[in-house]
Amino acid sequence: MSAAGRSVLLIVGGGIAAYKSLELVRLLRKAGIGVTAVLTKAGAEFVTPMSLSVLTGETVRQDLFSQADEAEIDHISLSRAADLVVVAPATADLMAKAAHGHANDLASTVLLATDKRVLMAPAMNVRMWEHAAVRRNQAQLEADGVAFVGPDEGEMACGEYGPGRMAEPAAIFEAIQGLLDGASSTPAILPPPAARPMAGKRVLVTAGPTHEPIDPVRYIANRSSGRQGYAVAEALAALGAEVTLVSGPVDLPAPAGVNLQKVETASQMRQACESALPVDAAVMVAAVADWRPRETANTKLKKAAGFGATLELVENPDILRAVAAKGPKRPKLVVGFAAETDALLANARAKLASKGCDWIVANDVSQPGVMGGAENTVTLVTPRGAETWPQASKTEVARKLAERIAAAL
Repeated sequence: MSAAGRSVLLIVGGGIAAYKSLELVRLLRKAGIGVTAVLTKAGAEFVTPMSLSVLTGETVRQDLFSQADEAEIDHISLSRAADLVVVAPATADLMAKAAHGHANDLASTVLLATDKRVLMAPAMNVRMWEHAAVRRNQAQLEADGVAFVGPDEGEMACGEYGPGRMAEPAAIFEAIQGLLDGASSTPAILPPPAARPMAGKRVLVTAGPTHEPIDPVRYIANRSSGRQGYAVAEALAALGAEVTLVSGPVDLPAPAGVNLQKVETASQMRQACESALPVDAAVMVAAVADWRPRETANTKLKKAAGFGATLELVENPDILRAVAAKGPKRPKLVVGFAAETDALLANARAKLASKGCDWIVANDVSQPGVMGGAENTVTLVTPRGAETWPQASKTEVARKLAERIAAAL
């Protein structure tokens, strides 16, 4: 389902990152998504009600006890009128209120009264983000069904460095699109982890490309963005699985509730995958480079020295085949991915047989916008046959695949 024509209730918390909420509103409106804003008292110290009102085209709500606002639409109706509630920035205070059911202002009352999905984009100092109380609150919110995007790692406005920066508006926008795509079939509150179908299951997911260095400034890579793999990891975690995500170099925030391990080369990815075993299932989405230079130069190679005439390559380890190999650590279910440009089914069936895996998810990456884009069309190939799924967002593809995996296990 297209996100156009849907609506978002945006809660803007207090923090320097509040300025990013203005760009987020612009992206949403450009995509045809309606936005109503709730501005907290602290948020109003960083962005003005006028700015939000002009960009949203709607009255900005601020006060729980405003007679004018309540006469136009009461706070209970406000909490349920939109298709999705987004908190950006989600401060430590807002997270704490939501986690413990406090309702002493408009924002916290809306969060307690809503029957819709909630997406939070945290933003706070690195020490606050790493504090045990904030970690407990995030865990409770995730158990209650709240989705998270970010935070990112980087330099803070206060000068410190680490995780805590609010995700960029484009990343939050993509997360919103994914949730709106599945809003009609996703419950407002997910069951607690113990009641989820993947509870107690351990899953390995790989994602993104690998970078095989030629010298300190050049490498062999591919166009994989990692979006499909990250979406699969997040979907499996939402079903209660304990997910280890081994990721090549990508520009994506860590999925909520996932153990993210970052690597660069195919050799590093294989080592990380071997360390993650045993698991109940392995979903190998990464686009691993087939080849790497036999030798890596310690200094930048110069054209004047003849660089480029010959680059000798050697084959990289076959991670999918290694994970699928028979043995005591082989997962019960091994799912491989096949990015093809022609003969999709023939190549997918050949890969299924040669790698020893149980399923292959094949897609035609010659189609514009598939590799690196937000949507995908895949064919699930098993020994029983092939099933092509309708084009959908990568989030929806991941959700459907996660449900199939849960059923298989």
